[in-house]
Amino acid sequence: MRARCRFFLTPAMVAIFVFCLAAMQAQSTIPASPNPAQNPVPVYKSNTRAVAVDVVVTRGQDEPVTSLHRQDFQVIEDGKPQQIDFFEEHTVPVASAPIPPLPALPPHVYTNVPAAPQSDSVNVLLLDSLNTPRQDQSQVRRQILEFLKTMKPQARIAIFMLGSRLRLIQGFSDDPAVLRAAVEDKKSGFDPMTTEVSRGRTEDDEDKREVEVRQQNRVASVASLQASQVEFVEMESDNRVAMTLEALRNLGRYLAGIPGRKNLIWFASQYPVDFFPKSLEKEPFNDRREHTEAIKETADLLMLSKVALYPIDAEGMMNDHPMDSDHDLAAAGLGGGLLRNTMNGANDRAAKMSAMEQLAAETGGEAIFNNNDLNSALGRAIHNGAHYYTIVYTPTDKKMDGQFRRIQVKLYQVKLDQGKYNLSYRRGYYADDSTAAAQTNPDASTNSSSATKQDVSIKTDHLRSLMVRGMPSSTQILYGVRVIPASPQPAPDAKRAGLNAKLSGPTTRYAIDFLIDSKQVQFEATPEGNHTGKIRVELLAYDRDGKALNWNGATMHSAMDSATYADVQKSGVPVHMEIDVPNTQVYLATGIYDLEANTAGTLEIPIDAGGKSATVAMKIARGSK
Repeated sequence: MRARCRFFLTPAMVAIFVFCLAAMQAQSTIPASPNPAQNPVPVYKSNTRAVAVDVVVTRGQDEPVTSLHRQDFQVIEDGKPQQIDFFEEHTVPVASAPIPPLPALPPHVYTNVPAAPQSDSVNVLLLDSLNTPRQDQSQVRRQILEFLKTMKPQARIAIFMLGSRLRLIQGFSDDPAVLRAAVEDKKSGFDPMTTEVSRGRTEDDEDKREVEVRQQNRVASVASLQASQVEFVEMESDNRVAMTLEALRNLGRYLAGIPGRKNLIWFASQYPVDFFPKSLEKEPFNDRREHTEAIKETADLLMLSKVALYPIDAEGMMNDHPMDSDHDLAAAGLGGGLLRNTMNGANDRAAKMSAMEQLAAETGGEAIFNNNDLNSALGRAIHNGAHYYTIVYTPTDKKMDGQFRRIQVKLYQVKLDQGKYNLSYRRGYYADDSTAAAQTNPDASTNSSSATKQDVSIKTDHLRSLMVRGMPSSTQILYGVRVIPASPQPAPDAKRAGLNAKLSGPTTRYAIDFLIDSKQVQFEATPEGNHTGKIRVELLAYDRDGKALNWNGATMHSAMDSATYADVQKSGVPVHMEIDVPNTQVYLATGIYDLEANTAGTLEIPIDAGGKSATVAMKIARGSK
């Protein structure tokens, strides 16, 4: 069933236009600078040459430095001074305003516009079970609950959990009771868990004990066992890297539609990723070359979504563990072995602290470790990330060659004592031009190039990976959508709407009407004055357990004249699709992907096909009461 793209509003789309577009515009609007002499904050896409850097300036005991000016800052890229084009200071509000609710939507109308506060910064807690042993997870859970008892009302917080996949526990709220209830929820809250690729001290000790038993029994295969263990640990580590990067990318997409700075406060015992090459490395990511493209993509998404990482060590005080109760004396390594284990532990701690500090420096946050008071550590991260300066500059190096560019921000010593101030900011970026790959491909509107088909197929798979059952919404592209049973329903022997040839049994056909925010979709101007764009639309219907029931999708190649383009810019991009789903509880994942800009929007919608709600929706579709 092919999707149809109409560039005018039908009566069926009016409700979506009135309610959803207003919500999209309200949420995506960035407040103007309080200084009328300054220009409005510019909006940046991934292929822009302007670079935005958020800078946190503190002194003493993390006291924020306020009232600095543009002329107090100096920006250097790869050793060359840069001209500051835009400057703005962001401060903590004097009083906390409630999070504005989205406009009330009509029945069966939904939107992926995030219900987030219009503030200068928001906070996201990432509770990481993938890279944290169970015993450390328990400590994190306990202290987060303690923090929420005394949380200040200015703090706007959303909570995610990372296990075998990323999961949203609670959307943005400044109500401690709501946040606490979400963490404690027995079905969907945060409980200590172990994933298939998790690894902690217990697993390391078990491997050591197995080797010692074979050595004591003089088994000849000790070397083979050790080699097998090393290979397995490396495989687990590689899987954790891939899963962690994927989770951070999904967080970047979820946060893209929310204005301002996002402080991502990440609780873990291990941090297996980094984004930028070390200062002495000629080849970036020598030890993780297979993840290079994923690392770059993740770094770009976090930069564009203005995400700063605040890694907090879930272990608390960093201690040696050779004499833990689950060790025997042989495993503890008494005598010289004990000293060796202690030294190895010190090396591991130093490596972890270095990884945390690099992550924080790379993204403009702060690393917090060797601290048993995670409650105060969390408060410190929220406090430090609430006051910052935004600096925008246009690099003097115009080449978009994909290479890493180092950023350095300084305070001029003419007015300030440089040694007393600490600056936290993103230390670099990749000079990627997202349109370069698209320009090398033949025109997709002909739909005849195998390279273009392959490119669309890859990006379709990428979009579907964002539409897995239970995934948080992506908000790089905002849209509204109405989901109602089609009227009239097709005859029983009619061809199925959808691509699952094995779909059987009674079904209900649903009409899906989108209205996409045109300001977040890339249209290219042609020499003739027309505008072209390529948008992929996907539907995936799941049952409660995440089994795919049916799916549908289409790629729309638009070519609009100037008048049609003007109408679309005012009203949005309407798209109509249909899909058949079984008469039961269904979760419909909807997705939009801009094939030119490589950006996505997704939203999961529960529907009860064949139930009471479907009957009511059928009446609405028919225009009856």
